[in-house]
Amino acid sequence: MSNAAKYQPHYTVKDYEMWEGDWELWFGVAVAMSPAPFAPHERFVTRLVQGFMNKIDSNNCHCEVFAGLDWYVSRDTVVRPDVMIVCGEKIEKQLTRAPTLAVEVLSPSTLSKDLNQKRALYEAQGVEYYWIVDTDQKSLRVLRLLDRKYVEMAQASRYQIELNDGCSFEIEKDALFR
Repeated sequence: MSNAAKYQPHYTVKDYEMWEGDWELWFGVAVAMSPAPFAPHERFVTRLVQGFMNKIDSNNCHCEVFAGLDWYVSRDTVVRPDVMIVCGEKIEKQLTRAPTLAVEVLSPSTLSKDLNQKRALYEAQGVEYYWIVDTDQKSLRVLRLLDRKYVEMAQASRYQIELNDGCSFEIEKDALFR
């Protein structure tokens, strides 16, 4: 077997920063982002960001909400959750620490990544809440990190979010799917 067949590139953040187009970087492997999401996906993301921002502002939380921000997990891993809540020090460029909450809105092209690889990555990195949204089914799966493992919270009409800056608030599920 030739050496060319054995070669598999291992990219870093420095490589990633030079690329054009929409990519993520997973443990040194370039992962193309799927085409732009459809309207139901973006409608949900917009409504969720607005809901989170309103709750964070009204409760004087020291947190920010981002949609589409890169999270530099390590020197060879960069992901872009659909929505994140980040508490603590203000972010000036990209995120370099685990968010408190990450949300992925499912689509056929990202289903496997969101349910498997991203779930495992977020769990390993200590993301306290991982929300998985299916806009077609109007379903919301809320996972919370307990003893370093995700536990799925019981289906509810309201979800309590306790941010790591001592702030907490409730989000009403039905309001997000209107």
